[in-house]
Order: sequence, then C-alpha cells, then structure tokens
Amino acid sequence: MPLPRRGRGSRQAASRAAGTSLPRAPTRSPRRAGRGAPSSSHAQRLTRRRHSSEQVPPGPESQADFRSGKWLQERAAGDAKDSRQASREGMVSRPRICGQEEVVIPYASDSDSESVDLQLSNLEDVKKDPSSLEITDLDISDITGLPQESLTDTSGHLTYYRPVGEAIIERLIRSVHDFFNGELKGEFEKLTFLRSLSCLSRTLTYDENTESFIKSHITDIVRILNVVLRTEPPHSLLSPVRLEVFITIADFSSQGIHLVFGSEDRAELFSLIIKTMIPLPPVETLAQLQEIMPRGSDNLKCLYRQTFQAFYEMLQSLVVRDPHLENLDTIFELMEPWLQSVKDHERERATVSMAKVLKCLSVHLNLKLPLQFQRLGYLVALMALLCGDPLKEIAEEAAEGTHYLLHITLKLKYINHDRKYHQSFQKAMKKCREFLELYSIKHFYSCPFRIAQVFEVFLNSNELCQFVMTALDGLKNTKHLCIQQSAVELLITLVKNAESQFEKVPEIMGVICARLSLISQPSIRQQIINTVSLFISRPRYTDTVLSHLLCHPVPYDRHLVELWRTLEVKLPNTTWILWRLLRKLQKCHNVPTQEKMAYVAVAATDALYEVFMGNRLRAATFRLFPQLLMTLLVQIHHSIGLTMSDVTIPRGLYADQEVPSEVTPLCFAIQAVKTLLLRTLCWQEFSIMEKNKGWTLLEGKDCHLQGVSLLANALLKRNHLFAQKVMYLLVPLLNRGNDKHKITSAGFFVELLQSPVARRLPSIYSVARLKDWLHHENNLFKVLGLRGLYCLLRHQEMREAIKRVLPHILDSLCETDERIVLLAIQILLHFVRSMDFTTLADMMRTLFSLFGDVRPNVHHLSMTLFGASIKSVKYSYKKGVENQVLDSLVPLLLYSQDENDAIAEESRRVLCICAQFLKWKLPQEVYCKDPWYSKPNKVGTICKFFEKKCKGKVNLIGQTLMYSKNAKLPIRRAATLFVGLLAKYMDYSELKMKGTDRIEDDLREMLHDPDPSVHILASQALFRVWKAKSEPEPSQRVCRLRKLMGCLST
Repeated sequence: MPLPRRGRGSRQAASRAAGTSLPRAPTRSPRRAGRGAPSSSHAQRLTRRRHSSEQVPPGPESQADFRSGKWLQERAAGDAKDSRQASREGMVSRPRICGQEEVVIPYASDSDSESVDLQLSNLEDVKKDPSSLEITDLDISDITGLPQESLTDTSGHLTYYRPVGEAIIERLIRSVHDFFNGELKGEFEKLTFLRSLSCLSRTLTYDENTESFIKSHITDIVRILNVVLRTEPPHSLLSPVRLEVFITIADFSSQGIHLVFGSEDRAELFSLIIKTMIPLPPVETLAQLQEIMPRGSDNLKCLYRQTFQAFYEMLQSLVVRDPHLENLDTIFELMEPWLQSVKDHERERATVSMAKVLKCLSVHLNLKLPLQFQRLGYLVALMALLCGDPLKEIAEEAAEGTHYLLHITLKLKYINHDRKYHQSFQKAMKKCREFLELYSIKHFYSCPFRIAQVFEVFLNSNELCQFVMTALDGLKNTKHLCIQQSAVELLITLVKNAESQFEKVPEIMGVICARLSLISQPSIRQQIINTVSLFISRPRYTDTVLSHLLCHPVPYDRHLVELWRTLEVKLPNTTWILWRLLRKLQKCHNVPTQEKMAYVAVAATDALYEVFMGNRLRAATFRLFPQLLMTLLVQIHHSIGLTMSDVTIPRGLYADQEVPSEVTPLCFAIQAVKTLLLRTLCWQEFSIMEKNKGWTLLEGKDCHLQGVSLLANALLKRNHLFAQKVMYLLVPLLNRGNDKHKITSAGFFVELLQSPVARRLPSIYSVARLKDWLHHENNLFKVLGLRGLYCLLRHQEMREAIKRVLPHILDSLCETDERIVLLAIQILLHFVRSMDFTTLADMMRTLFSLFGDVRPNVHHLSMTLFGASIKSVKYSYKKGVENQVLDSLVPLLLYSQDENDAIAEESRRVLCICAQFLKWKLPQEVYCKDPWYSKPNKVGTICKFFEKKCKGKVNLIGQTLMYSKNAKLPIRRAATLFVGLLAKYMDYSELKMKGTDRIEDDLREMLHDPDPSVHILASQALFRVWKAKSEPEPSQRVCRLRKLMGCLST
C-alpha cells in the first residue's frame, strides 16, 4: 500500500541521508529481550553515514593523493553528507517512513589519513582454535612503508529514535507482499517498493515477523529487483531507482542478508547491477544534459554523484558484513572485464570500485580458516597494470587499491603458510621489508615492476602464472602503449625474480607468441622477446619453451623469425640453449628410419637457421660447430627426396593455411648448413662447395656421400682446428643413431683420417672399426671402410695394422659394387711389393678374372695391379706364377684393341711386363695402335711370334675363341682375325690336335654376327681351317715327294 506523505522538515530530521549510512542498532525489543540486542556492527556504521547529515550543495571534487602520505578527500566523497531526502525533493516528492529514533555512529570516512592495522590482533580467535595455525614471532606490523590505521571509529553525535510499531511493520509487509504479485509499472511503484523493503530491513533485528517474512521471500525479492533493473533505461541518468536499489541491497547486507550472493539468481542480479552501472555515460555527458535541461542540472548532477556513491558503498557493505575472500573473488570476477575496458570512464569506475572494496576488506577480513581466494594473481596483476594507466585518476585509485591488496595478501599468506616452511616465509617477509625500505610509497606504487617485486615473494606458482597471463593480456591494449610497457615490465621483473616457481610455461609462451603480432612498438616487442629469453635461459624451462616454439608452422612467420633472431641470452647460457635446440633435432635421428619424418626435425632445422641468421648466439655456434655441422648433414640425408607431405604434421597446425609447394625439409637443412659455414667464417669451405657443385651433390640420393666427402676435405684443407674437433666428436658417435645417421657420420669421418691427428687414434677406433665395416651388410659401409683404410695409408705407422687386413681386402675384389673393387685395388697397389707369395698368387688369379670386366675402371685397374704383381714376384717364385702369366697373354693382346684407349694402352703396357717376366722380346707390331684389320700383315707377324713362343704351353686358339663372343665389337673382330691367322701359321698337326670341329663350330656361329667385318673375318678364318684340315700332314707330304722324285730318277 502507498506510504503516507511526510513533510520536508521531518524528512530532513529523521530520514536516511542519500549518502552511505545504515540504520542504527535499535533498542532491545520486548519480544526479543531474551536474545539481546546486537552490538553496532561496522557494516551498520558504514550505512549510517548516509542517514546522519543534511544536504550539502555539491562542491568541487578532490583527488586522492595517497602517495604523498596524506589521504585527501576522495572523488564523490564530498557527497557523503548529501541526504537522500534532498536528492528526492527536486525529483520525487514521495517521502519514506522512518519513524524510529536512530543512533548515528559515523564510520571513518574514505579520506582517512591512517592505514590498515597489520598487527593482526584479530587473529586471537584463530590462536585459540587448536586446529588453527600457531602464530609465531613474525610481526607484520614491522614492515616499513605500511602505516597503521586504527580500527576505532571517530565518535559522533547520537540520535535516538523510537522503534517502528508493529502496525507499521504489518503495513510494510503487506505492501511488499502486494508488489510480489503485482506489477511495477512506474517509477513511483518502484521507489515505494524499494523504500518499503529498506525500512523492513531495519526492523530485522527486533521483529521476528519481519525476519520470517524476508527470509521466506528472498527469491521473490531478488526476482523483483531483477525486474526493476531490467526495466530501467540502459543509459538513463534521470531516475533515482538505481540509487534506491543500491541502498536497499546495502541495508539488507548490514543485517546479514545478501541479495547478491549465495544462489544463481542472486549472482545474476549482481551481474546485472555491474553491467548496468559501469557502462553509464561519463561525467562529460552531464555537461551536455545541462545545456538541454538547465533548470534541473544541479539535481541531476547530485543524483549522478549519489548514485555512484551508493553503488560503491553497496559494494563495501557486501564485504563488511561478510568479509570473506570468496566474496572478493565474486566481485573481482564481475569487475575484471571492466578493469580492462578500453573506455576510460568504465575502467575508472571499475578501478574505484575495487579500491574501495579492497580498503574495506583489508580492515574487516575474516581470518578464520580455510582462507581461499583463487584469483589473487589475476587481481594483483590487473591492479599493477592499472597503476601504469595513462589516466592519472585511474592510476592513483589503482595504486591505493594495490596498497590495501598488499595488506590483504600479507594477512592471507601469514595465516595460510605451512609451518614446515615457516623459515622460508620469514625470509619472504624480510625481502618484502627490504623492498619497502628501499622505495618510498610514492616511488613504489608509481612503478608497476616494483609492485611485482614485492608481491612475487608471496605468490605461489599458480598465482604467479595468473599474474603472468594477466600481464600478457595487457599486451592486447594497443590503444595505450604505456599499459603495454607496464605489462612488459611486470613480466620481466616476475620472470627474473621467480624463475623457479612457474608451472604453466607452455601456456605463457602461447600467449606471448599470440600477442607479438599486436605489438607495433619496437622497444616493447624487444622486451617481450627478452621475456622469452629469460624463460629459455633457465635450464628448468629451456626444453619446455623450445618445444612450444617448435610447434608453429614452418617457415616461421615474421614475428617468430624476429623472436629467434633477437634472443638476448647471457653468454654462459647461450651454449645450453643452442645445445638443447640441437638435441631436439638429434633425437629425431636416433630412432629407426620411418616412412614419415617427425615435424620437430623440420621445425628445429628452420629454428637453427634463424638463430644462425640472427647471430646472437655466435659464441655458442663456434663452440658447438662440430655437433651442429654433423647434425645438419644427417638431416640433409634424411630429407633427400621428401616433401612436406612426407612429414608428420600435427593436426590443426596448418588449419588456416596451405604449405607452399616450394617448401621442403631439404631446403631448410641446406640453408642451415650454408648459414652455419658463413657465420663461423668458413668462407673458403663455402666457396669450394659452390665451385664443385657440392650443394647439388649433398641433395642427391646417390651422390650424397660425395658431397659429404667434398665438404670434409674442404674443412680439412682450410680449417684444421674445426676438422680435428669434428673427428674427435665422431669417434664415439659412429655407431649411434639410425643407418642414415651412421652413414653420413662415417662418410665425414673417413675423410678426416687423412689428418695427422688420426695417428693418435687407438686402433680400435680406426683400423679395427674399418675392418668391421668391410663385413657390413650395407655396401656403403664397405665402401667407407675401404676409403678409410686408403686415407690411413698416408701415415706410415698405420701401414702395418692395415697390412693385417689385406685378406679381407682381397675378398672385396669379388664384390659387385664397382666402388668397393676400385678402392680395394687402390689399397692393394700400395702393398703389392710387400705381399707374401701365397697372397700374391691368389690376388693374381682374382685379378685375371676381372680382365674384360664390363666396368671400365675395374678392367683398367685390375690390369694395372696385375702388372704390378708380376713385377713384385721374386725370382725364386717365378715358376709358380709362370702359367698365370702365360694365360694372361691372349687377353692382354686382344684388349690392346679395345675401343677404350686407356684400357688398350694399359693392356700393351702390362703385356710388355709379361714379356719381360718371360724374357721375351715382343715384335714392334705389338705396340702399334692401329686396328688389326687395317694391317693384317703386322698381325701375321704377331701371330707367328706368339705361335712360336707358346707352342706346347698355351692353347692360343682356345683362349682366343673365348673372346669371339665378347660384347665389344673390337674384341670380337680382333679375336676372329687372330684365330684365322693362327690357323694359317700354326702347324697343321697341332691344329688338328686342338680339334678342328670345335673351331669350325665357333667360327660358324660368328658368321651370324651382325657386324659385316666380323662376318668376313670369320669366313676367312673358317676357310683357313678347312684348308688346313684338307691338306695332308707334313710326313705324308714328304713321302709323296720322295716317291715322285724316285719316279723321276728312274
């Protein structure tokens, strides 16, 4: 029902002011005499400030200057004495019932010049509780820079009012109840409902009916308040309804009934209050309204200030009556978005709200265990960021709030700290004292990084992570560079001082990488990169940071490229960081070769390239040159022939982009090796690789080892120191990793065996290891084993050890791989003079089998070694190899007609050696380089010579016929011609003994040769054979001649 009207005079005398007071502690009601009247609480005193004084015209607002040590009057505090009656006289003529006498005990104003009591005298209850912590010798009040504030309120005049009668209470209850079922159509109904509720709340302490009614209808009250606020115009400055809502909630809070805590609908109401209050138009809007409504501008301005004052005091009342940290957690959760708003007036209101809440809570914090505040790190970081706000008013309010937050933190940590770590906590307190003694309050709170220094000693690992993540969020503020600068200072300070307490480093790195693109100021970007440098230089976090940075698409974008290239790390840590990055790549080479390459290998290779380009880790690059070079060469070997489709790319990594087709794992590895050589001043080595197409060789599947050998020889020739370091590195590593790792390492190692330092290596690491490789199932290792032995031949002292390996080298002559055979022959050439006869004879037999090998180089070198072997035979052993020499004559003679000039020349040279061994003098026609078919007369001379010398020793025709089917035309032609001439000059009886039928058969087959010259020569040879076959033997011919002569004589 409507409330009766009252005159203005009584309203000024008995009503609440429009400030921040709550009802007095009423006299004891007869109905509740047994329960006793409760003592006046601080929450009640806080609210009574709104009821105590008359209206005062608005005056100029003062700014809070706490940093000077004197707390001046806060903004809007000048309105603390404005009464609610006065605020409504110009706008609403509906007074409120407030008939009882009231005891007014003014609460200390917001302009107190004293600070918060840190002596923790209110912990006595906790001390007495056996389950609570034991308070020891720590005295927080000793901390310099935290002045003490008395909890004693300044006494004021006392005004007594009679309690409200039961009839009035019943009318109020019915009025409120009617509103539950009705509609609040206009402003008058809303104000009537709110004032009735407020008056009822003041009777809770002595009227049981009111208490029962209110507690049973809390849900309805919250629902109606929600409706009231939702029906208010979003940006209206002309209605006092919001003011009444805040006062009503504060009145209920003073009586221990929270309308915004405890349930989902209450939390929704609280959220609605914040969302509708903080975004209200700024003060500047009032000036515009004054031009439109000049008559009501004073009342409008007064209502504007009083509404915000009531809002702030409502927030304070929430934590005064129930000063638990959970409530602060709720308030902060709702205020957090507004504390980071880009609009100055929204950010300022949220900051003022938090500062006032923190001030109240610092005095009245409930210290009974358990104490829980889950968002301390977020709150500290946000307040510290706001201390660097470009708006001076916001910075001052934030600094004051941070001041009180430090008090709360000290109390909280003091109560919560584990007794096992009491000594550590004392050290933290000592450190806090030292910081506060070092900086004045003004200097301290105006520098955000010093706030981080002080709070860091009290924050646990989870809170530190919250702090860092919030500071990183400050980097998103592109509008105010000073906030970005403050965020960076906070980050660097915290990372420097709390290096061992972070747990969520990957998340921190993720946010940093995401924020880099938002920062345009070069100095701030570099400081952010310095933060990454601080994390990565701590051994505890190095691998974690690297793992995160390597989980980005390659090639890296310009922001990550800048990060890799500009890492700022102290010299002692550079080697560690580069080594850990290198190990990421090396671990990929230790696993068996898989179908797809690990993405980490590609990312780490690209990262190494960027680090080399930046050259910030130059000293470490020189120090780790051997490891870097070999690892990158192995990566090249693994990358040959691969594309990015052959890489195991993490899901979602390239979700929004395509991998460029020209990007391959091989290109990253090649450019990394090139950059490494240039950054380590290996310019000549780089030039050698360029001139000899070394990079192309490295990229080839079949010629990769040639590129490795070229680079190794270039390094050995131009930089002995690096070459020696690489060799010593490879000695223990040759048997590690997968096959590609071993092959590349072995290829580099065997070339370095040419170095004089190789003589110092124990045999087990040189000759013995190379010997084992000769029996490896992989032919590449056989090649490398022989190459290594060949390189060791440079050292005379190593020859004896190599000589013991000769039987194994001889076995290599039978390999199908040309490289193996050639290397074996090259080694045997060095030992042919010192071989024992048995080994020499075996080798000659093997070499003879290589005559005519389709591999030209093998053919050529086998004849060379055969000739050297003949020369090295001692006189006493000549008989043992004479038959072998005789058997080699025909092949050598025929191959002197080879189309390969080198082979033909070598054949003639070795044939000459054989003749010398046999003590023959070859006809000059043997040395003729013209084809035989062009000069058959000279060939006839050769045939006569060899037929005469080999008669009864060698089956010349049989050996020659074996080459009549040779794949090479010159050899077939020479063999056919030679057979025909042998048939002409050979003794017929001997020819018949050889078996003309077989000769004829072979020659008939040659008649089908596709080459006409062979066909003609075969026909001629066949005719000579037939002719020899048809002619009589020489004895029969003589007998017939004698008979003929006898007949003539008679």
